[in-house]
Amino acid sequence: MSDATPILHMLSPQKHMSPFDVNMAADAGYKVIVPYINVTLEEVTALTQDAIFSRPPNYGTRTGLFIGGKDAILALDMLDAAQKALVPPFGLSTFADPAGSFTTAAAMVACVERVLRTKFNRGWKGTKVAVFGATGVVGFASSIIAALEGAEVTLVAHRGVDRVIKSAEVSKERFGVDLIAKSGETLEQKQAIIADAEVVFAAAAAGVRVLSAEDLALAKNLLAVADVNAVPPAGVEGMELFMDGGELPGSKALGVGPLAIGDIKYKTESGLFKQMINSTEPVHFDFRAAFALARTLTA
Repeated sequence: MSDATPILHMLSPQKHMSPFDVNMAADAGYKVIVPYINVTLEEVTALTQDAIFSRPPNYGTRTGLFIGGKDAILALDMLDAAQKALVPPFGLSTFADPAGSFTTAAAMVACVERVLRTKFNRGWKGTKVAVFGATGVVGFASSIIAALEGAEVTLVAHRGVDRVIKSAEVSKERFGVDLIAKSGETLEQKQAIIADAEVVFAAAAAGVRVLSAEDLALAKNLLAVADVNAVPPAGVEGMELFMDGGELPGSKALGVGPLAIGDIKYKTESGLFKQMINSTEPVHFDFRAAFALARTLTA
């Protein structure tokens, strides 16, 4: 590993770079952190090559490029563009985590996996998962992670099924996973989906109630529920912020709350930044790498 100063270039397609991510990078050990805002996909190549050609090749492991924003597909496209822009032996490490969604999704799936393993002696293969908030960045990433692990994943639409159909199509095209798209716009449709599910990911917008006590009472097959919403009301009625495998009131299902997930999310994002700094070769991270690390933190 070079003794060169660790420098992180942080790209956002929005008008702000998340202070959360800046703080995480600084605490992980980056000494120079430069945010770039309103970055377009077309600008990524030039920015990446400016970063690599201005330092000797052996400084590449001490040069990082982080991609933020709030669009999962755009972040993945920017990550791909950055990697294609590298010209060996010049290189750098890359990490995409738009809206913190990739590390949050990884943490949620890993936390639920621990509950399934320790409480039910089972894994993801064949497990029926329903994802609420499926078109959001956390829902998108968590659905793909679970599907890649062998789960049968249903994307639930709360407002127009076309959007989740499109998300399923993109997931199939990019990652080879088969996701089911269903409408959950009516109470009857939603409860039918929940009644068939063994795991629910509640990844809807902050302050949106996804599952009520009545819904939970009808869900006889439900083993575990994860909720990333820390803003009242809870996404799942009866979910406690720090719940980590406790039984939900009025249900036999076990809950994983937002702050239990957040603890693993924090450690995952910090851990990936540290891996970038300490690696002897350039590394490249998306939600799959985040899940691989989150798994070790919940083992």
